[in-house]
Amino acid sequence: MDKLSDAAIARMLTSHHMPDGSHLNLITDIYDFIARNPDRFFDLVWAHVRLSFTSLLIALLIYVPFGILFSRIRFGAQLVGLFSAIRVIPSLALVFLFYPFLGFGDLPAIVALVVLAAPALITNTYAGLHGVNAAILEAAAGLGMNRAQSFLKVEAPLAMPVIVAGIRLAAIELLASATLASFVGAKSLGQYILTGISLLDTTYLLVGGIPIVLLVLFTDTVLSLAERLLMPGHRAR
Repeated sequence: MDKLSDAAIARMLTSHHMPDGSHLNLITDIYDFIARNPDRFFDLVWAHVRLSFTSLLIALLIYVPFGILFSRIRFGAQLVGLFSAIRVIPSLALVFLFYPFLGFGDLPAIVALVVLAAPALITNTYAGLHGVNAAILEAAAGLGMNRAQSFLKVEAPLAMPVIVAGIRLAAIELLASATLASFVGAKSLGQYILTGISLLDTTYLLVGGIPIVLLVLFTDTVLSLAERLLMPGHRAR
């Protein structure tokens, strides 16, 4: 019994001191992993960025015009609400939804990501344009501006901070959700995460997860700054 007690005590002492050492070892493991596979690592980082922002660009070309249109029609608010319902669909479900029709690779992933960007882009475009004070539009008309001039010179600039906020939300959503694209064979940092899950390897999980967090934080910071710079009060200075 004494030997068992001594062994138990030794295990308790070891486990008590493990966290600090394990954290340092984990950081070293991550650095060594990237140092041994720099080409693979940066290839997946670039693929993740390319996949996310290609999808965002396509979504902008589709959904910003939708938001503009909905701000002009009678039932625009109801249509915006319909597109907002996409938020309740799990990202992974959308990724798998297009796989039977589009197969493996980037295409089903891009289509799913474009769909995921709809709520933020349409809602914020609509809200930004719909929130422009009617008195300002009347003043623009009084100055002799036609509808196109009023939109380009008055409405769009005033709505731009809200629209950029929607772009920021969509970009963050896509950078995070692009991880799931690896389930359908698209190249992204999700490949490291899937490998880490299947092997129960924390190093793979962190090598895939940490860059995604950094990309999200960087994108959020840049677009938040752009949003503040586009505020009417800031531009007037």
